[in-house]
Amino acid sequence: MKNNKQLYMAVDQYGQTFFGLKHPRKELCKKLGTKHAEKMYVNDKAGKTFHVGYVIAGLWLKLYIVEPLRKEA
Repeated sequence: MKNNKQLYMAVDQYGQTFFGLKHPRKELCKKLGTKHAEKMYVNDKAGKTFHVGYVIAGLWLKLYIVEPLRKEA
């Protein structure tokens, strides 16, 4: 479920990480000094296509949703 407090992190193909992103596309473009971003997609074995991140300034950035660990005791 998506809400306003959701945070994202991005990891590029070299393992460089970007944390605390509220608006990942906008914030990553600003950090990397560009205004252009292409969506990055993957296909699963069933042939479905999923948007998984962005290609910005030559970096392939895969996005992850950050959520607190909440494990039942």
